[in-house]
Amino acid sequence: MEIDYEKLKELNIKNDGKKKQFCPECHKERKHHPKDKSLSVDWERCIAHCHHCDASFFFGKTEKIAYTPQPKNRQEAKIHKKPGRLTNEEPLDENMRRWFSDRGIPAEVAEAEGIVKVCRKMPQTGQVEKCIVFPYTVEAELVNRKYRDGAKHFMLEKDARLVPWRIDHISDTMECIITEGEMDALSFIVAGYDNVISVPNGAQKNLTYLDDFIETHFENKSRIYIAADTDAKGLELRAELVRRFGEEKCRIVTYGEGCKDANELLQKSGAETLKKALQEAQEVPLEGIFTASDVRDELLVLFEKGLQKGATLDMGDLDDLLSVEVGRLMIVTGIPGDGKSEFLDEMAVRLSLRYDWRCAWFSPENFPVTLHHPKLIEKLIGKRFMKGLMQPMELDAAIGYLSHNFFDILPEEGYRVDTILEKAETLVRRKGIRVFILDPYNCLEHQIPTGQSETQYISEFLEKLRSYAHRRQVLVILAAHPTKMKRDPLTKQFPVPTMYDISGSAAFFNKADFGIAIERDRAKDVTRVHVQKVKFRHLGQLGVASFQYNTCCGRFTPMQEGKTPDIPDEDPKWDNSNWLAKVMPKQGEIF
Repeated sequence: MEIDYEKLKELNIKNDGKKKQFCPECHKERKHHPKDKSLSVDWERCIAHCHHCDASFFFGKTEKIAYTPQPKNRQEAKIHKKPGRLTNEEPLDENMRRWFSDRGIPAEVAEAEGIVKVCRKMPQTGQVEKCIVFPYTVEAELVNRKYRDGAKHFMLEKDARLVPWRIDHISDTMECIITEGEMDALSFIVAGYDNVISVPNGAQKNLTYLDDFIETHFENKSRIYIAADTDAKGLELRAELVRRFGEEKCRIVTYGEGCKDANELLQKSGAETLKKALQEAQEVPLEGIFTASDVRDELLVLFEKGLQKGATLDMGDLDDLLSVEVGRLMIVTGIPGDGKSEFLDEMAVRLSLRYDWRCAWFSPENFPVTLHHPKLIEKLIGKRFMKGLMQPMELDAAIGYLSHNFFDILPEEGYRVDTILEKAETLVRRKGIRVFILDPYNCLEHQIPTGQSETQYISEFLEKLRSYAHRRQVLVILAAHPTKMKRDPLTKQFPVPTMYDISGSAAFFNKADFGIAIERDRAKDVTRVHVQKVKFRHLGQLGVASFQYNTCCGRFTPMQEGKTPDIPDEDPKWDNSNWLAKVMPKQGEIF
């Protein structure tokens, strides 16, 4: 809505780049940290945003200000609940104090962090258990609690806000330590470091709870120490933290032979040894230069578990042919109008719902985004985007989910590949995207340098995409039209294009890790997905999967085609269910 400039005089915006100021919406009501200037003002972009109340201001240099008070993710804001008051809270008993002490943590250190005893029914046992309770606060306000019983069962408050433990302790520090658990964080406190936090829910790769703190707590950091466990899950967490914060900032803490985490090292060797491990933390290996010792932990996991299949789409026969993983480049081709963009939309939706992979698009053909989002909403909800068919609550839930998981890139400064990738880099850091779709190739601004052939240019362009995919651990998907195809004079059908049919270079085939072609058989009303390249055999194989398009909600439904003309096709099993209702995440969780 529009509000008068006079109401926001206290913004006192001046042409001085970026600065922090008091927020006119929440400053007077804040009981804690009243001196906190939570409003970031960016003069050049004409944007101001409060990191406390989520108010946003979009202003001209002199004109009125447009004010958006709602949080960026309305759906997420609705489900945050403040923890209730504990009625049976007690100081740590002697057994609990001894338990901490046996693990190298003086009970006084735990008590100084607000850790107490509570008797609480734990879902894992169905019984009331004695628990230690870790309080989670933001700006000294309690937002969550974690309960841990004697059998190492954990539980967070249901529907409470998920945040790192001790996040307030790194708001103004130039360096910080990130651990996988509270006990590891306490170990570093014993070693003399207060600038330590813990992830809230163990070695989970979904780090969306960091989004609210990237700008306010991490962008000012000159160094971030990643002190995760050295088991398989810990290595995945370490890799995701490095991906989000950037290799140049991160240092990797290891604990030597026989120790997998900070608390184990503290117990075995003491605080000085843990301090030395932090001081000797290694840089992330230089890009493009590796030794076996650099990837020793990953090699041990691979030795134990073998090559693993990638992420599948739950799309019938296609799952046998194709599984995808981040760090790869996929090329998708097909005759215009055969459904490439629709299929890519469904891939993104399914990867988001199944694996929490966030997605960004560069898709000028879907501009404005108000025409793209209805198609995504239909796939999520299973209904036509139409008043009377889709309920307002379903629409609101879908908008909240899209706002949190899908992002469109359309830079005003132009569509050069370097500009697009720069925006995508920012989305990795701030939102943790895992999928980046460029649709289509011919909408990018291609400026072939003088003296360079088109073939050489395309090869370099694809290498940029591959490098970005590998470096930022993102699945990059490029849609590219084939050259004009000729109909078969007898069948009147177009042939199925291959990546070699894309105009300009065979590099589209050679550089791709995955290659698929979308074919629409209008005579049979069938869409076929032709898997034409899978670089690594543990991720899939060549073949064809058949689908029928559900016009009610835009989904591709697996089907079986008859192998011969006398064998009829099997009818598809239509699915018009609300996918979103099945997977909406809960902030409170058991793990």
